[in-house]
Amino acid sequence: MSSTGTVTARPRKARAVAYVLAPIVVVVFTLIALGLHGPTGDGPGYFQRGDQAAMIGLGLCAAAGILLMTRPRVDADEHGVRVRNIVGSYDLPWDVVRAVTFGRGTPWLTLDLNDDERVAVMAVQMTDKEHAVQAARRLRALHTASRAAGVVE
Repeated sequence: MSSTGTVTARPRKARAVAYVLAPIVVVVFTLIALGLHGPTGDGPGYFQRGDQAAMIGLGLCAAAGILLMTRPRVDADEHGVRVRNIVGSYDLPWDVVRAVTFGRGTPWLTLDLNDDERVAVMAVQMTDKEHAVQAARRLRALHTASRAAGVVE
């Protein structure tokens, strides 16, 4: 089989937004935490250091959740495709992939499998425009090359 190379793709805009937004969330939660002192209202409760620490902890957890948006990645070669989404991953040989599609109105590329299942490839997102189109074309070329090699063998 003639090698058409490898494809590695990650979302661009989603990663940029996540890297900007995560520190902002931590700063906002920290500022809120610093403002928590004194009475809680009309009742007998008072904000304490533990409340401030908990608020900062919530900010760190929210930032970690936002940074999960940087996790998607797709790696493909002539043998198969490895998809890593926000939650979960797939390692698929090309012979189980029926088509590589970028459906109208869908936010990301999908792999249509032979058993009528679909695998979302969140690493190739419509918002990345030309970057996504190039990644989709390269994935389709690898898929086509693997199909052609399968017919010859």
